[in-house]
Amino acid sequence: MHDVLHPAGWGPAIGYANGIVADGRLVFLGGQIGWDASQAFASDDLVDQVRQALENIVVVLAEAGGRSAHIVSMTWFLTNLDDYAAQRKAIGRVYRNIMGRHYPAMAVVEVSRLVEHRAKVEIQATAVLPREKVRPTTNPACG
Repeated sequence: MHDVLHPAGWGPAIGYANGIVADGRLVFLGGQIGWDASQAFASDDLVDQVRQALENIVVVLAEAGGRSAHIVSMTWFLTNLDDYAAQRKAIGRVYRNIMGRHYPAMAVVEVSRLVEHRAKVEIQATAVLPREKVRPTTNPACG
């Protein structure tokens, strides 16, 4: 499905991959924020919003037949990197509970604000699903 890229001699990539090589069907997920399916925020806490955004990613990806292990890249947009750094361990636990121990290529960026004013995080993801196997035809006219 995909291979992690880690150059020889580089230090360990903790919680992310330096790069991924993948082959399959591409799925691009729009930025997901910490609101539920009814577009309501249950919390203004960053960890709670990260949990909901990751759950939203999993639900949208499932629409394409994918799962978290198919994600090859994520970009996190945060309104406060200091808040992220202070809650990094809790965010890591939430991440592992939802995504497992699968770490795609990731970037984290601080932004001044997001479109939804209560949103503290927005996560965009790209996944690569395995190609469906093509069944050989038994119709002699097709070959």
